[in-house]
Amino acid sequence: MYAATELEKPITVQTLRKMKADGEKFITVSLYDAPMAAMAQRTGVEALLVGDSLGMTVLGYDSTIPVTMEQMIYHVEAVARGNKKSLIMGDMPFMTYATPEQALVNATRIMQAGAHMVKIEGGAWLAETVKMLTDRGIPVCGHLGLTPQSVHKLGGYRVQGRDEDTAGQLLDDAAQLDEAGADLLVLECVPAALAKRITESVSMPTIGIGAGRDTDAQVLVINDILGLTEQPPKFSKNFLKEAGDIPSALRKYAEDVKSGVFPDDSHTFF
Repeated sequence: MYAATELEKPITVQTLRKMKADGEKFITVSLYDAPMAAMAQRTGVEALLVGDSLGMTVLGYDSTIPVTMEQMIYHVEAVARGNKKSLIMGDMPFMTYATPEQALVNATRIMQAGAHMVKIEGGAWLAETVKMLTDRGIPVCGHLGLTPQSVHKLGGYRVQGRDEDTAGQLLDDAAQLDEAGADLLVLECVPAALAKRITESVSMPTIGIGAGRDTDAQVLVINDILGLTEQPPKFSKNFLKEAGDIPSALRKYAEDVKSGVFPDDSHTFF
């Protein structure tokens, strides 16, 4: 049985690709400050996402759209100061990567703040941007399914890919991002069977959130892990409630993902 322990050496993109090849799940947590980042390192969390979800979880906005580059840089810097071994991803805020050239300028700022990778939301239209960034040494994590920056276009926070046409589009989007050189792919709120197909069809590791247990990794927001969300989403779980303290909650989350206990059917869309 897996027991969560402190990371022994820095995690890289190649570490995560090898874990996918070996069939070993890795752990991702979305968090925003140095103390939590340090605790994640001590409890074996391989990847951290400094998500623009901070707009809702920390700053009190009703969506991620108002989050600025300055706010993202501030929190990436804090997380990087607290954690020296997990791979750190920094979200690119709304409309900071509308063109490849704009993406290059803003991704540079995120990387210089201490991130090891940037994350962007969208499908095939981002292939040129992904290639430009990766060709210049900036690793990229894609994000498909429910993309919160597009919430007004999507008509709310809804499961994506439930019909044949949209499922086919997501499969094609994933293939094009993979071919363009993306290094990781978040799949949010998609049916488990579709997430499994995408995971098996791409070379890059996939990170699921509300995407079933067959992705290469899972990610949850720290607020959900600790039961701080007033109306938690279906895919989340309060690990603090059964673990008793914050370090134990992070360890329990890691252990349950590694062993396949989490997510179960109650946290999954079909």
